[in-house]
Amino acid sequence: MSSEVRSVLYVRLPCWKIYPGGVIYVADYIHKQRPQIHQHLLDLALVPPAERRRVLKQRLAAMKPDVVAFSWRNMQSFGPHPEDDALDVVMNFDHSRKLWRRIKATKNSLRIISDYVLSRLRNFGYMKLVRRQLPDARIVVGGTAVSIFGKYVADKCPNDTVVVIGEGEDAMLSIIDGCAAPAGENFCKDRAGRISHRARTETFDLRRLTAVDFAYVESIFPDFGSYLGGDIGVHTKRGCPFQCHFCLYNKIEGGNQRYREPAEIAQEVETLNKRYGVRHIWFTDAQFCSTKRSTEHVEHVLDEMLARKTTVSWSGYLRLNHLTPQIAGKMLASGMCSVDLSFTGSQEVIDTLTLGYSLEQQMEAFRMLKANGHSDQQVKLYIPLNAPGETVGTLRQTIQKIKELYALFGREHVLPFIFFIGVQPGTPVERLLIDQGYLKPDYNPLTLNPFVIKKLLYNPKPLGRLIGRAYLEAADTLEGGSEYIGRATIDIIERELEKFERIDCVAVAA
Repeated sequence: MSSEVRSVLYVRLPCWKIYPGGVIYVADYIHKQRPQIHQHLLDLALVPPAERRRVLKQRLAAMKPDVVAFSWRNMQSFGPHPEDDALDVVMNFDHSRKLWRRIKATKNSLRIISDYVLSRLRNFGYMKLVRRQLPDARIVVGGTAVSIFGKYVADKCPNDTVVVIGEGEDAMLSIIDGCAAPAGENFCKDRAGRISHRARTETFDLRRLTAVDFAYVESIFPDFGSYLGGDIGVHTKRGCPFQCHFCLYNKIEGGNQRYREPAEIAQEVETLNKRYGVRHIWFTDAQFCSTKRSTEHVEHVLDEMLARKTTVSWSGYLRLNHLTPQIAGKMLASGMCSVDLSFTGSQEVIDTLTLGYSLEQQMEAFRMLKANGHSDQQVKLYIPLNAPGETVGTLRQTIQKIKELYALFGREHVLPFIFFIGVQPGTPVERLLIDQGYLKPDYNPLTLNPFVIKKLLYNPKPLGRLIGRAYLEAADTLEGGSEYIGRATIDIIERELEKFERIDCVAVAA
């Protein structure tokens, strides 16, 4: 690669249609630091599959970039998302009472796995295409999938590739500046194919991340307008001090929370709202508010939004333990449209998963929201059912707390999201399950074995069957349009637990 970088092509690898905020932040930052660099963003998610290679080849030929940076969002084959019915497939395969559904689930599981295999091969194929067409270009790969599976990606990438783990701003700037050792954590595969790893020794100063220059983004990303009718992601902080058993945020972003300037965040929201007509903002932090300090930061952000009279609705993952009546009022006044948070109604499960909050504090915060103006905002409960430590007793406790929230907010406003813990490499829950013999010590987290894949959506016996069949029965009720699947699932679980209780009473009496 030439020591002088004049141009960068960002290639967003195919995924479902979701705003490419991470790439946009990096490109905007590079423009502000090195305005002479020519940049372009090609979003393959918006290109028909049959046209992707041709479109990429044309862009490479026209631009001849010195650096081609790929953004890779998702890689595992068990992770349900809007275009992936993996959860339904696993539930039907394991728990359906109907043979034809289990057979159909088997076929669908093979389809999902083959789709992911082909997707991975195509993504690496795009990188190899760059190396063939532009042998001197530097290839960079980053994104969520890469941050989790960096070593695997580095093994498969072409030579002379930098695989960035976590934050991309300083890494890209150092690559553009020609540094032999790029900043941040990364794997470097040199021209001879040797791979070296650089551990993280510094973190990016988020105060340098000023409001995005969206006029510039439009100039390098012609498809920017296609995202304006949906959720637009805005970042306010990075890092997470918590040690939740199933989460990797504290490893990807570090354990120390770092903050953007509230005025810059609000300016970004205001521009999106008033210039581009954006109506909904999703704050993309690991958690929009969590610690006492981050909750104070959120209040400053809300103050800035209220002062600018933005007319957006917004949401983001929350912790409510440090909520005050004043902040609750500002959240609702500034346009919060939903309360999104992890929830279990058992302090025992909270402690087992080291989620780091008090259930009673959380319930008090719910009451505080209601007292300070909650009306029709949705309350979205992301419930890790059947997590390690779950029992019949803890499940009953969770159902009881959900019913308390129905009474507080109205049943129609409370949405229990049924999900199962996805086992991620390097997490405490992975180590626990290996120690328990649930997973083999040498298992491959990117395996294509369907029997291992479904174990990575953790829903073991004895509660797994009860929950799975409740979910399937609820899904059947959806066909008549009578109820939201999460509420229906919780109702059916409660009904089945009552049957167990009656059977236990009869057994004791006998």
